[in-house]
Amino acid sequence: MLRPRIKYEHWPVRLGEDLVRIGGSLPGIAATIPDPDGTVWALLILLDGSRTVDQAVADLVHCHPDEPPDTVRAAIDTLAAAGYLEDADAPEPEELTDADRERYGRGRALWRSMDAAPRATSWHAQLALRQTRVTVVGVGGVGSTAALALAQSGIGALHLVEPDVVELSNLNRQVLYTEHDLGRPKVDVAMEALRRHNSGVEVTGERTTVDGVGVLRRLAAGCDVLLMGADTPGVIRSWTNRACLSTGTAWVDGGYRGARVSVGVFVPGRGRCRECRSAAARARAAVPVAFRPGNVREGGVHAVNAVSAGIAGLLSAHAVMSLITGIPRIRATRWVTYNLVTLRNAEDDHEDPDPDCPACGRTRA
Repeated sequence: MLRPRIKYEHWPVRLGEDLVRIGGSLPGIAATIPDPDGTVWALLILLDGSRTVDQAVADLVHCHPDEPPDTVRAAIDTLAAAGYLEDADAPEPEELTDADRERYGRGRALWRSMDAAPRATSWHAQLALRQTRVTVVGVGGVGSTAALALAQSGIGALHLVEPDVVELSNLNRQVLYTEHDLGRPKVDVAMEALRRHNSGVEVTGERTTVDGVGVLRRLAAGCDVLLMGADTPGVIRSWTNRACLSTGTAWVDGGYRGARVSVGVFVPGRGRCRECRSAAARARAAVPVAFRPGNVREGGVHAVNAVSAGIAGLLSAHAVMSLITGIPRIRATRWVTYNLVTLRNAEDDHEDPDPDCPACGRTRA
């Protein structure tokens, strides 16, 4: 790093006389540093991009002669390793045009603010997104919102898989469709809409009905990350889990059950697969459940609106982009549910795979 400077989003503030906070106020990014003699504050003010590392060290030692130069240099290295610094002399990536930088500049600021790792360029996330292909299976409430967010964010290529046509009942939540699209194949409408939103994204699609692991294995093999947003048939997530295990493809599971929204992140070979996680959840619940006849009404429908489907879709898109960019860093197996009644979330981050798992246990054997 030639001329280190603190990221704009991480600019420090003084807390009283002997503490400094850097990284804003967001837990997971912000840090509070003891500063009894003002040395830390002085160093942070010097790191404004106008000095080389050697010049910043020399200027700090000149003002605080008791500070050893090696200690100051180590402090700068620590700030850089924590992701608080960027190089003021870093060139703009040649892969991005002026229009790209204008379009994605605000997204860059968000990625930069969430990033807790040193990068060669502050455009790291945008470049990573541009080089990635994502497959979205199911372009309904979850999938349409997620696909739109990914396209707007500048993903390189999107492949959509959806066999259905647009129906009136879809329009309370599926953001890519309008009344003018009724009766048309969803995948055709979705491709047109996404291309209008961002012509720089390669958008493809197919009207395929997923009827087994084989279809999903083909889809997973053709992408970097797979997003599962479909809800039928009931075993589709088990199929997805096994397909992605066989291809080594990371995948995200987005969905909802009434007012409970969920997103799961799975990376084959790192932590639990989805079937490990499901078996563990059932074991923890371990309570007999009985349904009286007639509990499930014939012709019953999903309880969902634009908010619940949209939150699931946006969280799923965020998880996909986190896998791609490494921002924010997420665990290999991550399951989050959000309760729209209480506005509280719950997390399940168990890492250890189940050696008896019928899906991934045999894979490791």
